[in-house]
Amino acid sequence: MQELPSYFQYRKYIFRRKIFKLLGAGFYVLNERGKLLFYAEQKAFKLKEDFRIYSDEQKTREVLIIKTPQILDISATYNVQDAHTKEFVGAVKRKGIKSIFKDEWVFLSKEGQEIGKLTEESIIGAILSRFINLIPQKYVILTSTGKEVARIVQHFNPFVLKYTMEIKEFPPSIDIRLLIAMGVLLAGIERRQT
Repeated sequence: MQELPSYFQYRKYIFRRKIFKLLGAGFYVLNERGKLLFYAEQKAFKLKEDFRIYSDEQKTREVLIIKTPQILDISATYNVQDAHTKEFVGAVKRKGIKSIFKDEWVFLSKEGQEIGKLTEESIIGAILSRFINLIPQKYVILTSTGKEVARIVQHFNPFVLKYTMEIKEFPPSIDIRLLIAMGVLLAGIERRQT
């Protein structure tokens, strides 16, 4: 794998939903000091989910493309492509039925092999958060062998959706571009279903 740009070298990323956006959804990806690293956008009125991650809010340069080939599928696979190199990075797949009670996603390599998963830490917390929207969610990202790669914690804020991802190993054993894509997907998909 080629050397990734400096904005992929952080241990903490903050994902925050843009408050006012007329069509679709917008998300800021910040470092822990609040510096904007990426701006992500979810396209509006698409039957197939389509997210774009840019270097800034003006969309100067596209960084990652996240798309699903399926139409409105609870178990959709989201393909992640590096917009600069056109390299297929891998994919993340939502475990549809399992995710009704406890969110679970799997990370897939370029070859389609399962290399890790994201899951909510607590089944009780997961179920409560479905009924009481103010309960923050906590996730853990593990390799397929069970090694912890990262944690994602939702911040309590009834007005602005905000997650912090802390990468526990560096470089992570799951491509950091897949981890960034997962953070954007969580902000864009999971919370709109509650």
